[in-house]
Amino acid sequence: MESICILEAQIDDSSGEMMGYAMERLFAAGALDVYYTPVYMKKNRPGVLISVLVLEDHANRCEEILLMETTTIGVRRSIWKRRKLDRRIVTVATSFGEIRIKQALWNGRIVNQAPEYEDVAQASRKHCAPFKVIYWDAMKYGEIEE
Repeated sequence: MESICILEAQIDDSSGEMMGYAMERLFAAGALDVYYTPVYMKKNRPGVLISVLVLEDHANRCEEILLMETTTIGVRRSIWKRRKLDRRIVTVATSFGEIRIKQALWNGRIVNQAPEYEDVAQASRKHCAPFKVIYWDAMKYGEIEE
């Protein structure tokens, strides 16, 4: 188990461009994940709840970015415990070339996996083949262990 900070702010007076730029800055500052949730605020105004998952070492910097790059006037912070699976990346040879597969492991056993998006997209463009065909082909070579 590890501790992570959750930073949240509700925003109802910001442009999509401003929010996109803030997300970019948050990831550059060490955010593990950033996501938006639609919410209704005072006076039934539509708004956005921005949530930032970040290790404690980078929380102050991300909090500053939220305050400086968005129109929020406050940021909530909480500490959560999380458990995560071990991860590894393997490369498989497919009929479309090599594709990296991200694998998630529990006690050394693969419990989830997915081909790397960029590898699949690049192969799709190169071979003029549908993304899903290459994705499924890569999964065939990286079967989950029983």
